[in-house]
Amino acid sequence: MINITIGDQVLTATLVENSTTEALLKKLSEGPVSIAMKDYGNMEKVGSFGFNLPRNDEQITTEAGDLILYQGNAFVIYYAPNSWNFTRIGKINNVTTDALKNILGQGNIVVSISRTA
Repeated sequence: MINITIGDQVLTATLVENSTTEALLKKLSEGPVSIAMKDYGNMEKVGSFGFNLPRNDEQITTEAGDLILYQGNAFVIYYAPNSWNFTRIGKINNVTTDALKNILGQGNIVVSISRTA
């Protein structure tokens, strides 16, 4: 699992098992990663990791709370459905669509991702 910190909110997420998450956990073992994110298409927040991760793309229809790797270097948090070829990273635990939209807010945000203790 990982922690996703947005402002004063800390969300946990369960990761899928693939080479993407293995590489991400290795990177997070060096310390938290901060990502500047912006709204895109009224369905997601997206921002660059600042590094590349291995891709495991598959056709996916997202749901609120899905964590996705896009094009090998972009981190995406979905709050509405979308269908595309993505790499699944994981899913935020125990959050409703409305609560997630409220936490993500409107406009730009900075998210910090870290390993759970």
